[in-house]
Amino acid sequence: MIAFLGQGRMGVPMARRLVEAGHKVTTWRRGTGVTAAEAVEGAELVISMLSDPAAVREVLTAALPGLRPGATVVEMSTIGPEAVREVRELLPASVALVDAPVLGSVGPAADGSLVVLAGGDVSGCREVLSVFGGVRETGPLGSGAAMKIAVMSAIVPAQVLVAETLAYGAAHGVDRDALLDVLAGTPLGQVAERLRTPAAETRYSLGLAAKDLELAAWEGASMATAARRRLQEARAAGLGERDLTAVAEHVGGAPAARAVPLNLSTIPATNGAYSHAVRVGDMLYVSGQAAFDEQGHVVAPGSLKDQAEHIFAVTTRILADQGATWQDVAFIRTYLTDMDDILQLRDVRNRYVTGTPPASTTVEVSKLFRPGLVMEMDLIVALPR
Repeated sequence: MIAFLGQGRMGVPMARRLVEAGHKVTTWRRGTGVTAAEAVEGAELVISMLSDPAAVREVLTAALPGLRPGATVVEMSTIGPEAVREVRELLPASVALVDAPVLGSVGPAADGSLVVLAGGDVSGCREVLSVFGGVRETGPLGSGAAMKIAVMSAIVPAQVLVAETLAYGAAHGVDRDALLDVLAGTPLGQVAERLRTPAAETRYSLGLAAKDLELAAWEGASMATAARRRLQEARAAGLGERDLTAVAEHVGGAPAARAVPLNLSTIPATNGAYSHAVRVGDMLYVSGQAAFDEQGHVVAPGSLKDQAEHIFAVTTRILADQGATWQDVAFIRTYLTDMDDILQLRDVRNRYVTGTPPASTTVEVSKLFRPGLVMEMDLIVALPR
């Protein structure tokens, strides 16, 4: 049996291909009511396809109670080699790990033409991975993740470069189509064609591209660093859910809005009266986070520990979406309905907020806005440049 822990645009077609190939598959994604531990119980092979390192750590940690000894976890997200090492430390020694990120987008995921970059011992999962496309073995554990980041550090900046080329041409009266036609005859021709008409359907989101470059922009990587900054600006302008090709609209276009509301599709939706967060320049203001599940129900009514775990996990996802971590948090304000719960709060908080703590305030209130809620937390974050 295979357990598929996936979300987003790639997860559904990849899980469908496994089913069509005749495999028995259990699936997990946010909002279904099935826990990660329940989804992986009894599975010989567990595949994770998630959005970023924070999501991988969160979901695999939740899956630990259900992992059987002798199982193999195949981590197919784009998380970088350092995060793969963290996953190896997280998993029991009795559970094998393969890192196998993919090259390709939604179309290749649906028709089985992805390129799978597999690091580690793939002898027990090569046949399953071939359902997704061609399997290229890259070496020891972590090498697949490193190969993926290396490739993206060339492909993504190339698209930003062409977007800037188009902006330069527009500023100097060069016909856009003529410029693209000339570029078609150069090594950048395929990239230029992608940007001729920005994709209406999101195949590879601009927000994910920014995340990939946040992993790839190592010290001294001048091209990746500059492209990362461009994409972070575009994400802050509200283009994070658009296809990467939307960067052509952003570069050289109208200035970004001063206040950009952010609502993530990977965490429970708000009630429509507020946004998850608002970005203003290099500052992020995170709305009061309370413990709600995907159906809008209160998580573990009355339990401070469970609600704190949920709130810190969701807030980590909000930070990661903007390329930030808990190290970037400047201020935390926490509301408790019972100050006697503060030691339980501290136990959870200390696993997320390490090192020198930010400024913070904790206050006791008589009640919060829904029965059963015992905690709410908001933040101010100084985003990394």
